[in-house]
Amino acid sequence: MNRMRIVAIVLLALPAAGWAVAPRVALACWLAAWWWALGIVLGCYVNAWMHVLTGGAWGVPVRAMAATLSRRMPVLLGGLVFVALALKLLYPWAADDAWTRGLARPTFVQAWLTPGFFVVRLVLYGAVWWCLARPASLLTKGRAAASLIVHALVTTLAAIDIVMSLMPAWYSTAFGLVVTSAQALSGAAAVALFAPAHASSRTPVSRDLGNLLLMWCMSWAYLAFMQYLVIWSENLPREIAWYVPRVQTGWAWIGLALAVLQLFVPFLALLFRSIKDRPQRLAAVAALLLAATALDAVWLVLPSVDAHSLHGWWMGPLATAGMALLLFGGIPWRELPYVTARFGHA
Repeated sequence: MNRMRIVAIVLLALPAAGWAVAPRVALACWLAAWWWALGIVLGCYVNAWMHVLTGGAWGVPVRAMAATLSRRMPVLLGGLVFVALALKLLYPWAADDAWTRGLARPTFVQAWLTPGFFVVRLVLYGAVWWCLARPASLLTKGRAAASLIVHALVTTLAAIDIVMSLMPAWYSTAFGLVVTSAQALSGAAAVALFAPAHASSRTPVSRDLGNLLLMWCMSWAYLAFMQYLVIWSENLPREIAWYVPRVQTGWAWIGLALAVLQLFVPFLALLFRSIKDRPQRLAAVAALLLAATALDAVWLVLPSVDAHSLHGWWMGPLATAGMALLLFGGIPWRELPYVTARFGHA
């Protein structure tokens, strides 16, 4: 076990110190960090599948990064076991308490949100993600197209189950698109951040990667804003329940920070070729976007669990840092070929 992996495990274990005072917040911090890391790997593959369908030199580092990060998928899928074990602590609908019994839910939702069926779906999600995050999915256009369709369906359902159902009375038909676009953004940011490490590159793809980041920034912002606009205009108590703890508490500042860090700053920066054409400058924008998507994952999870606890402010960064080291630590970036014909051996 290398040193960085040991540090990652220590950082992931440190939030357990808050278990005595805020166990659900500790679990939520870990869930947010895990969901962010999983999204990076899946997001890399979304961009890689797009490249298989469209072509272009820009896809070479994307596909190499996807194949490399897929090595972390077995560890990340182990997080599904943790979600299953923490089911009754994290999800109100799984706990047999007065609040859950008094919640008026449609018959379909009551049948869908049952612990046994939930665990079965977790196993299914893990199996599908394992199959999708394989270099074989990049071999032909047919496989890439099928993988995109399956990923959109399965990851949307997983986002509903794992993240949205933290507040079971709330729902949004756009939630899956918001989540998957953020994942694709984080995957593209990971490629742009580590692209300068590929010293052997002779293919000028920095501008293409910058344009890819710009496209995903605008896509995520549009979808997230339209979800908010539709819910705000309808102003129905059941639909605004998700936004109330995010706009009427200190989390409103996090929402503002996301608008600045995940949209306005990178959007303005990526309009300039002087940034997109220089890998080091583009890497700085990509690092900002990776940090912003990590904050976005926290924004999705923690207010749904406890919007008033202050313990998430120290447990969240520790869990995220640990998960980042677990995902990226120990990978021999300098040895990773930037141009390779066999992505399965990247």
